[in-house]
Amino acid sequence: MTSKITRDGAIAAAVTIADRDGIETLSMRKLARELGVEAMSLYHHVSNKSDILDGMVDVAFTQMGALPRDRPWAEVMRVRAHAMRTVLRRHPWALGLLESRTTPGPATLQQHDDVLRCLREAGFTLADAGHALALLDSYIFGFVLQEITLPFETSEELVEVTDSILAAQAAEAYPYLTQMAQEHVMQPGYSFGNEFDYGLDLILNGLSVVQADPRPEATVRGS
Repeated sequence: MTSKITRDGAIAAAVTIADRDGIETLSMRKLARELGVEAMSLYHHVSNKSDILDGMVDVAFTQMGALPRDRPWAEVMRVRAHAMRTVLRRHPWALGLLESRTTPGPATLQQHDDVLRCLREAGFTLADAGHALALLDSYIFGFVLQEITLPFETSEELVEVTDSILAAQAAEAYPYLTQMAQEHVMQPGYSFGNEFDYGLDLILNGLSVVQADPRPEATVRGS
């Protein structure tokens, strides 16, 4: 029976459970049922649930793909940002896991190292490379969290939700909110997801200023 199980297969099944039922439902017993084996059989291939979670995080980073080389740093960061957003939307459970593991796998470590390599080779100081990575990840994680919890998915649903909010409130009481809704959000072609590139552009443009005129390391530490 145990010969039918592999570590990769167990982790893939755990990802399926988390995608389908939510990460909070994942247990070794449920994973064993998903695989059609006894729970004890799993321990021949994985140490415990924490080992499974480490593997799931590595799957997520693997799905983001390798960073392109020999391309401008801002372009590499843009590719990474979109890849990370895609994976986080595919696996919402990963939002709470990607940076939480104390025993990260090789794909996790490799991607972080590649990001820092790209930034350092582009001329960022060590401190500024760290700041850039933290800023980009905070933006991507935060945007996806907002994106997947909004009470609408399509533009039609967005219009319905916005109409109901405006109908329930006096427009004259919130003139700027009403103007934003009517003249921007409710216009044909609007999609909240399009806001992602706008914010990403601002961040990359700001980091370009830092790259072009890096502060001395001592100034950064003392600021």
